[in-house]
Amino acid sequence: MKHMLKYIFSLVFLVCFSMESYAQDKAKDTVKIPQRYGFRLGVDLHRLSKSIYDKNYKGLELVGDYRITKKLYIAGELGNEEKTTLDDNINFTTKGTYFKVGFDYNVYQNWLDMENMIYVGMRAGIGSFDQKLNSYNVYQTGNFYGTNTIVSGQEFNGLSASWIEVVSGLKAEVFNNIYVGFSFRLNYLVSNKEPEGFANLYIPGFNKTYENSKFGAGFNYTVSYFIPLYKSKTKAKEIKQ
Repeated sequence: MKHMLKYIFSLVFLVCFSMESYAQDKAKDTVKIPQRYGFRLGVDLHRLSKSIYDKNYKGLELVGDYRITKKLYIAGELGNEEKTTLDDNINFTTKGTYFKVGFDYNVYQNWLDMENMIYVGMRAGIGSFDQKLNSYNVYQTGNFYGTNTIVSGQEFNGLSASWIEVVSGLKAEVFNNIYVGFSFRLNYLVSNKEPEGFANLYIPGFNKTYENSKFGAGFNYTVSYFIPLYKSKTKAKEIKQ
């Protein structure tokens, strides 16, 4: 997976810079460039591939955005996760769905009719999930190993959480209407409904939680397809030879 991630990152940067260099070589007077508006829909390759190689994880995240101005996009993610966490003293399974919605702002200055993105944005996220305590270890005096494993099977249903994400990432067109990209996310937990006697150590969509901290982090790398709906013309800057 490290090699795949490195390949995708390299491909994205190569495409961005090669397309920019090509556009700089074009000499044109001031012209009107059609700006395309529409939906971009895709999938998170990280969660999809992890479901294949990690027997303790199953997940799928769909991603999408809609361009509303030259720089601003409405964006969101919808996902489902089932993860079994095996820690030194506890074994539990988390299963649930999540939804995120917010915006992305493109800070990259495209040449001519290119539609690549280097963006920052925010999301509001909400998740609904269940926890199952599979087993846990307790310290027991007189035990040669010092601990005793208790098989539980106790379930905690109807849990929920909400959070805010700060997002930074990029998207580049590698083929006609096909984009690859990645993003990094810094999360802040706003609400967290926990059952009595059990902490939500993993929240679908938010990822791992940490004791005495409401902050978390995550990332994704995606492939998506752009569905153009209409065009709007705008003046491009004059490019000198």
